[in-house]
Amino acid sequence: MLKNYKIPNRRLICLLFLPIFLLCPTFGIAQVHTVNKGDTIYKISQWYNVNQFALRYNNNLWTDIINIGQQLDIPVQYTVRKWDNLYLVGKKFGADVGGIRGINQLNSDTIYPGQVLYIPYKSHNYTAWAWGASAQDNNYTVSRGDAPISMSNFDLLARIITAESDSESYTTQVAVGATILNRVDSSLFPDSIPSVVYQVDQAGKYQFEPVLNGWINNPASESGKMAARDALNGLDPTNGALYFFESWVPNKFLQSRPVSTVMDAFTFTY
Repeated sequence: MLKNYKIPNRRLICLLFLPIFLLCPTFGIAQVHTVNKGDTIYKISQWYNVNQFALRYNNNLWTDIINIGQQLDIPVQYTVRKWDNLYLVGKKFGADVGGIRGINQLNSDTIYPGQVLYIPYKSHNYTAWAWGASAQDNNYTVSRGDAPISMSNFDLLARIITAESDSESYTTQVAVGATILNRVDSSLFPDSIPSVVYQVDQAGKYQFEPVLNGWINNPASESGKMAARDALNGLDPTNGALYFFESWVPNKFLQSRPVSTVMDAFTFTY
């Protein structure tokens, strides 16, 4: 006689019909986990054999707080095949390339056959602002904590992230966005995203080079938008940094600041 085992309450959502799945074994199956008493993010990631970061990213979980009955989308896993690229993989799943880079913490768009990628899948609709809602709609708002953020301010944050760090890893892009927001919160700097981005110092110089050279006016990349979202949601890989600069820059003031962390080409300081 079989013993009674407690099976986690989870719901399987098939992305593909079974015959197609059998022909295309490199596709994973999307799953939704309903949180039970005693569940933790670590336990859930172990149960489904997924990376904790990917699980957090897919569900926008940047604290360890989860609630009984809460439904968590388990990220789809996909094994890269010959001739694949990120655009084609994204097209297969209807996923954003920047999102695929973000959830997998990719430093570039280079992928190789046999590599397993997480796909940022959700069973519910993505919010419009995270996936390219018009930046001209100033009435559309997102939030940072309890404070509303206009779509134009969100777009500006995403554009400065893109202009400063689009060639860097996704984590570094989030770090740039977090540093901007840390300045907004600091009494040493202006108290809004536009006033921080466009700030001119006492010597009459812009704080950020993309404002000077005009790169700030280029559209935000998809990864820049995602990084802005994560920064607004409280993710800060710098632990409160107020400055960032390319590590080779011979600036005595910046070089003298206490170092928070070094990420890719950037040094982040307090």
